[in-house]
Amino acid sequence: MSGNAHNADKRLCAIAIAHEENEFKAVEVRKQGETIEMLWAKSGQDSDTNWLSFAAECGLSIGLTEKDKTDGDKTTVIGFSSAGVAFYNIGLPAAKEDELKSMVRMQAETLLPLPVEQMELTWRKGRVRNGQVAVAVAAARREYLKDFVENVCALNPAKILLDCEGAVKAWKELFGGNEKDAVIVNLTARSTQVCLAEDGYLSNAIILDMGIEDFLEMADNLPDSENEGVPEQTEATERFIFDVKSALEAFDYTEAAKLPIFVLSNGGNTIKGIVAYLKSAGLNVRAALPQIQKMRAQMDFEIEQLYEYRVPIGLALMAIEAPADGFSLFDRLYRPAGVKQKRAILYSPKIAGAIAAVMLAVFVIISYAIDVASPGVIEESLKTTDSSTDINQLMQQQNLTRIVAMERPNLLELIKHISESGDSSIKLESIHFKKGQLVSITGQVQSPDQLYKFQESLMSKSGIKDVKIQNTSRDNKTKNVKFTMTFHYKNFTKKGTRT
Repeated sequence: MSGNAHNADKRLCAIAIAHEENEFKAVEVRKQGETIEMLWAKSGQDSDTNWLSFAAECGLSIGLTEKDKTDGDKTTVIGFSSAGVAFYNIGLPAAKEDELKSMVRMQAETLLPLPVEQMELTWRKGRVRNGQVAVAVAAARREYLKDFVENVCALNPAKILLDCEGAVKAWKELFGGNEKDAVIVNLTARSTQVCLAEDGYLSNAIILDMGIEDFLEMADNLPDSENEGVPEQTEATERFIFDVKSALEAFDYTEAAKLPIFVLSNGGNTIKGIVAYLKSAGLNVRAALPQIQKMRAQMDFEIEQLYEYRVPIGLALMAIEAPADGFSLFDRLYRPAGVKQKRAILYSPKIAGAIAAVMLAVFVIISYAIDVASPGVIEESLKTTDSSTDINQLMQQQNLTRIVAMERPNLLELIKHISESGDSSIKLESIHFKKGQLVSITGQVQSPDQLYKFQESLMSKSGIKDVKIQNTSRDNKTKNVKFTMTFHYKNFTKKGTRT
């Protein structure tokens, strides 16, 4: 089999693992043309297991390194709970991609609950209407995402995806979803995902803190069909209807009244009743049942099982098709083993020359210090000493030299921090360092968004604080953004530092 054919086979088979409230669920799905086949499905309570032990039960390799390869033709994806993600829909003037990135960032800074450097965000461009482009933004606290990556990185997943996106994909592929725009309601035991899908992709989502368990006590009074009428409203049903309507308003969809609402259903009485309650409130809603004929399985498989594993099935199908329009919250925080890091930024001739000059100066200083402290020099000094007092004085001088060396700024470390903070799109031109003054760097970037990423990365480096962009301008020839950036490096740049 050729390499290209092998790669094609790999994309046709995927394993997906999701965590729904207190239960892990995993499936392996294979797709050939229009045929979707589920090879196996497994679930486990989180009181008895965790991500790694559950993956091991599913037969997945754990602890892959950069030298390892993934298991045969299997691509593994992990679902991340959308409960920890905030979604925003914003309208911006239609502009080029780089300019749009900058506008999204500035707009997001006014919406996010925390400073932007503490958040991770991603966005997807939507349709253009009347000169305005709709932009869907997803954001989450960076530390929260990092903690999740630590829990699952040993599985070496090819991708970490939002579980809401899996629900939307399942609706589209397995529940007969063919509407261009729709709202998908995905009920779990104790919560509900209300998802806005545009052109078949998730563009917004709101998580409600009510689920199927809130309606179980009313099961005996619920109608057998959504068309049989609705019992008297209760506090729970009124609250649920209010929450769903509030979610629709938050989506700010221009034709919300016409927007169809699909409640993913297993055909059970409880979900039928929920649909009936929503319909009685004037909403354009109906149940969406799994289309069992679209799925083949190597096991006994009914509508209930297809419904139970809907989210991991959707995630697996996303991995197989490798969509470009999904949200990518983890792209900067996680990279699968074997995927090469981006090249460091210090490759421009100007900065290479500057580094060479700094390296040469450091080399001369170190060489001179080594020569002064070499055994031959010490021995010669000892021959000229007439008393132990001179030896003690020499030792005191050596100790003083060590202390001074410890207080010297580590220029190589500083250059390394700057180098690791960006990619090859950043072209640095100069680095200015002097004790008691802010470190100053100048350079060029292709877009403001790249500059902001460089700034954020620098701020994460040990010893570097208060990174500020002092000025920017557009280069008329290259069209790049020229910048000057300053920051504090440990205590060396504070005024009053001893020299």
